[in-house]
Amino acid sequence: MTNTLKITTIGNSTGVILPKEILEKLRVKKGDSLFAVETPNGIELTAYNPEFAKQIEVAEQVMREDRDALRKLAE
Repeated sequence: MTNTLKITTIGNSTGVILPKEILEKLRVKKGDSLFAVETPNGIELTAYNPEFAKQIEVAEQVMREDRDALRKLAE
């Protein structure tokens, strides 16, 4: 899929209008957040928050390592 996006003025800001097809593929709607991630291939636009994913990964690791202590705290 290749789409050409136009940069336009929106109020006092500059923005890009995303076609309905792209919004559907990203599974986002008005009011949702998108994240611009720099990759070796350029900038990737995603609904997936890579920083949040890293935090969840660390939390899961702590929960695995300290399972017994967490179980005791839950009692």
